[in-house]
Amino acid sequence: MLSVNDPAHGFCRDCLTRQSKAARRCERCGSPRLAAHPELYALSLAHIDCDAFYAAVEKRDNPELADKPVIIGGGKRGVVSTACYIARINGVRSAMPMFKALEACPHAVVIKPDMEKYARVGREVRQMMQALTPLVQPISIDEAFLDLAGTERLHGMPPALVLARFARQVEKEIGITVSVGLSYCKFLAKVASDLNKPRGFSVIGEAEALSFLADKPVTMIWGVGKAFAAVLERDGVRSIGQLQRMERAELMRRYGTMGDRLYHLARGEDDRAVDVDREAKSVSAETTFNEDLSSAADLVPILRALSEKVSSRLKKSGIAGRTVVLKLKTKDFKLRTRNRQLADPTRLADRIFATGRELLSRETDGTLYRLIGIGVSDLTDDARADPPDLVDRQADKRAKAEGAIDILRGKFGRAAVETGYTFGKGRNAHPPEAVDD
Repeated sequence: MLSVNDPAHGFCRDCLTRQSKAARRCERCGSPRLAAHPELYALSLAHIDCDAFYAAVEKRDNPELADKPVIIGGGKRGVVSTACYIARINGVRSAMPMFKALEACPHAVVIKPDMEKYARVGREVRQMMQALTPLVQPISIDEAFLDLAGTERLHGMPPALVLARFARQVEKEIGITVSVGLSYCKFLAKVASDLNKPRGFSVIGEAEALSFLADKPVTMIWGVGKAFAAVLERDGVRSIGQLQRMERAELMRRYGTMGDRLYHLARGEDDRAVDVDREAKSVSAETTFNEDLSSAADLVPILRALSEKVSSRLKKSGIAGRTVVLKLKTKDFKLRTRNRQLADPTRLADRIFATGRELLSRETDGTLYRLIGIGVSDLTDDARADPPDLVDRQADKRAKAEGAIDILRGKFGRAAVETGYTFGKGRNAHPPEAVDD
């Protein structure tokens, strides 16, 4: 009998049985979901991505949605946060304007995002990841890199099997599915996780990296978006294989530091380690309006509500930010960002709002906006946040009042106390489709 440890024979992703021969179905349970690859048991760097995460959570919580197309997003003026795979088959894509999504899939069920619920489920998945290895680098609420090197003795099986067991466990215990990408570097692990969604398990080995990448579009490389892809297109560069045939010096001469990135990633060279200490760069909240708005009377209450959301998250996380960033998107989708650095880090809604309002005052010139957002960057811990203000004597009183409001909201909910900016404004101050980063 052939060895059951032969990676070319692999294992069953459903019952985890290692196969004694190459076959189309598991020799134990008959499942066609087999994982096999020459480097299967030698690789330990993975990217895990939850499948259509927001929609999957909603379907889990409402079984009646199981066979229906589901779109998570705002009203007619909003955009698609995510869509289930049934909706995607009908042409719906993330970030698509909602009206286009409903044109493509008019029978879809549209659900407003519940970010608190998604964050809670995301934390459950992350805790399960951290039980596999301490080297977990979250990328977003629903995806992360893992390095399982050196964990085979701990788990009694190679990383590939550990990851397959993890995927099965998430599906059973949390009720959603994940896709796994396994490779020797972060770039290709991320690429692999996208190959066979949903419930995917894909492997890209080092020996095949060059040939695998050769016929892929340049947009597969991190950092090559539509704008840069257009630059490469003008230079006649469409595939990664073309980049593989170009010299590093030529690429750097044409595209600067991005050229160096193109040179290495086109060859599957990526030496970045899984960074456990990677910190968030900013905390923000934004919303898209159902109708374009231009006046301060309409925009200021929304800005206040969003500032309170950002402040709440900062306080819960024990962090503060020194730079306040205002984001506006015009009715013709042009983006405006304005920022101001404060003398000291803040986590107070009062300071975030006051700074954002001052930045906004210069932009309320009659321009119609479809989106507004507020956030803070230059994050640090909150130990030095909001020291006593010797100039503004009322600042300390406002900070104490905000603390009292936080206590009341913690007990009775956000709607228990409102400021004069938002009180009585209803949906204008608390519009649907609040999106958190």
